[in-house]
Amino acid sequence: MRIGELAKATGTTPRALRHYEQAGLITSVRAHNGYREYDERAAVRVRNIRHLLAVGLTLDDVRCFLPCLDGDMGTAPPAQEGLRIAEARLAVLDARIAAQTEARDRLAEALTRARSR
Repeated sequence: MRIGELAKATGTTPRALRHYEQAGLITSVRAHNGYREYDERAAVRVRNIRHLLAVGLTLDDVRCFLPCLDGDMGTAPPAQEGLRIAEARLAVLDARIAAQTEARDRLAEALTRARSR
């Protein structure tokens, strides 16, 4: 299938697919006219990539899941490396949320003080 067909089948964009390919997450072959051609398994791989990105992992994180991307990630037993990566990403997100919450609280306090003058 061509890039537009894969994009439509997976709910993504051709640009995202080119980005995934550049990152080494998916592969294509070039047709004689230069168009990218993907096999049917690419749709499963792209859906898994999108799922991992949607839960907060980065493309670098997703790269560690390459051996699992072609299967049903929802039913496969988790790999220890995958769990470690997910836990590390969760810690990063928790730290960012805590920092944003502190900044929000400082701003709210400053607004309260400013309004009471």
